[in-house]
Amino acid sequence: MAGPPSYKAPTGTHDVLPPQSGRWASLIARFAAAAGRAGYGLVVNPVFEDVEVFRRVGEGTDIVRKEMYEFEDKGGRRLALRPEGTAPVVRAFVQHRPPVPWKVWYAAPGFRYERPQAGRYRQHHQLGVEAIGSADPDVDVEVVALAWRFLAGLGLQRTILLLNSMGDPESRAAYVEDLRAFLRGRRAELAPEDREKVDDHPMRVLDSKRAATRAVTREAPRISDHLTPSATGHFSRVQAGLSDLGVPFALEPRLVRGLDYYTHTTFEIQSSALDAAQNALGGGGRYDGLVEALGGPPTPGIGFGIGIERVLLACDAEATFTVGDARVDAWVIDVTGGAAARALTHELREAGVAADRGFDDRSMKAQMKAAGRSGARVALIVGEQEAASSTVTLRDLATSEQRTIARADVVAEVRAALDKEPR
Repeated sequence: MAGPPSYKAPTGTHDVLPPQSGRWASLIARFAAAAGRAGYGLVVNPVFEDVEVFRRVGEGTDIVRKEMYEFEDKGGRRLALRPEGTAPVVRAFVQHRPPVPWKVWYAAPGFRYERPQAGRYRQHHQLGVEAIGSADPDVDVEVVALAWRFLAGLGLQRTILLLNSMGDPESRAAYVEDLRAFLRGRRAELAPEDREKVDDHPMRVLDSKRAATRAVTREAPRISDHLTPSATGHFSRVQAGLSDLGVPFALEPRLVRGLDYYTHTTFEIQSSALDAAQNALGGGGRYDGLVEALGGPPTPGIGFGIGIERVLLACDAEATFTVGDARVDAWVIDVTGGAAARALTHELREAGVAADRGFDDRSMKAQMKAAGRSGARVALIVGEQEAASSTVTLRDLATSEQRTIARADVVAEVRAALDKEPR
């Protein structure tokens, strides 16, 4: 007779278990702190939206045409799992109309049906910020610097910030015509998958990672040669601001966004510690036409997204931001039935001390082994003698030194022991 089926996480997804999940929690906490210091508040959006939210944002892109998870719910509504973080935030802005500038951060999963690779999953996870309501180039500086400083704060050194400008609508219109004419003349040299983009979406050809296409686009016209005086002024202010803040960057004229609502600043942070095809840790740009595309009034905005999985791969490659096993401060060993351990762990936790214990009335030897594996600094031992005298044995798990303390003084004695430098 066959046994029950053995289930695994779906292809392209992964479980994050302790102690690695502690590293995730620490990463998100660092990002929350960095964003909070800059005045960004947490926004939490649904993981699914009306499919039109994403179709309006990314019509014609591979994400919407080939990779988006779409479904019909029991009410007949067409919905989609979020493939990226910006559109749901902008939809929320249009719906709720908060005061501007509206500065928010998020940590959320995204879903794309694509071939799983290192650091790229069908369910991936992003950190990001969006600043909506100001066209000031100093907001661009703030957003770019926030992303750069966050990654640098993790100890990453093999990173580069690539910067470009999409210009204003007038700049873009002139550039698109020039680029389309160039690509039409070289269409046969492009990778087959990119040839169909030339007529309708020529700027998306510049996004291609395919070798044949990149060989052609190295000779393509540059949008920087088509910027209006106003767009040039905006971009110059951004560059000057980043330089003043000590944020290093390199200009990359091929770094573009192929959608019409992107304007002015666009940027990407790459890691040379990762394979070239998967080296982008995050990026973003200004999207002054996106709010209007989703039914709101003309409103400027800028933001970025950073991939959690990709960042942690880069940290592994550089041997930085290592987070050890989840540890507790104190471990309670109770061989008198468990009631003492229950009371002691509760008391310690209420006092802010991380504490754990054994269960199932295991032997002293087994509980001591568990205490050693826990990483705790001290153990609190309760045997028959301690129970009868209202005392506890406090043991330093690093040195094996131990002494008897009064049961009433446990919290104070444990804190004092933890305050000592470990030997």
